Amino acid sequence: MPQPTTVNDCMRSKPLTIHLDANLVEAIEIIVEYKLTGLTVTDDAGRAVGILSELDCIEAILTDIYNDGDPEHALVRDAMVTDLNVCSPGDSIIEVAQDMLKSRQRRRPVIDDGKLVGQVSSSNILWALMEHSRRRIHSQRK
Repeated sequence: MPQPTTVNDCMRSKPLTIHLDANLVEAIEIIVEYKLTGLTVTDDAGRAVGILSELDCIEAILTDIYNDGDPEHALVRDAMVTDLNVCSPGDSIIEVAQDMLKSRQRRRPVIDDGKLVGQVSSSNILWALMEHSRRRIHSQRK
């Protein structure tokens, strides 16, 4: 039976990121323009320090509106989630998928030797799981 795919086989290399001090509106524009569910947030050294999802953005904007704030002045750092779940290029997609289900987070920065080398999303994992299933069924029919 074929082995499960690794994160390296389905991750997006050189993912779009946003700096933690960027304006939230800039992040939202990137998310909408590229049809993303979120972005990896980086610091000055390019290290992953958080995740900013569509829902994080909605929550931040609603909070500003509710508190008579100005969403135009909101920063990524104030809306991002800092409890990072990361993975490595060699991790099994099965294990990453199980962790995504448990944590209910749809994306993972891919870290190798402390550096951001990619990102894997739930849609990447779904595609890889389907491909793995197809290969397994095909090999059983032989």
